[in-house]
Amino acid sequence: MCPAALVQPFAMKRLLALLCSLLTALGLPGCDQAALQELRPGVSTAQEVRQRMGPPNHEWQNEDGSVTWEFSRQPQGTVCYMATIGPDQVLRGIDQVLNESTFERIKPGMTSPEVLRRLGRPAKREFFELKQQHVWSWLIDNKLPAVQVYFTVTFNADGRVVTSGPFTEQVG
Repeated sequence: MCPAALVQPFAMKRLLALLCSLLTALGLPGCDQAALQELRPGVSTAQEVRQRMGPPNHEWQNEDGSVTWEFSRQPQGTVCYMATIGPDQVLRGIDQVLNESTFERIKPGMTSPEVLRRLGRPAKREFFELKQQHVWSWLIDNKLPAVQVYFTVTFNADGRVVTSGPFTEQVG
């Protein structure tokens, strides 16, 4: 086979990886699935995670010396990935946290930092002055043309969870 024929697929793969990294850095989730397929817990390095997923929105320090990187695709996307990197700079695991299992762990009395640690940055933050409540919303479904489904968390004046649950909004 001609050496030029071997270089062309490699160059195309690198171009695609570069484009995906750029789109991801801009907050567009189009290449997340491709990146997730390439990342392997116990094998992929922290540098590889950053190359594939873009810069994290936030870094959460863990007691065991590991760090969890938040890759939120809010406000347009419907996912938030949390990637845990060990002290050895190797990926331990990566999870999409905007799901029923995580929502069930949001309980009355939790603080706003505890909620952020579990769900990542919200798509929207609103304050209702008469009730003295903050409401944070995470977009979790936008498949229907005029409907968006959010998971919302309401905090009291002390910054503690009062209620949480789904909310459907008609758009347009």
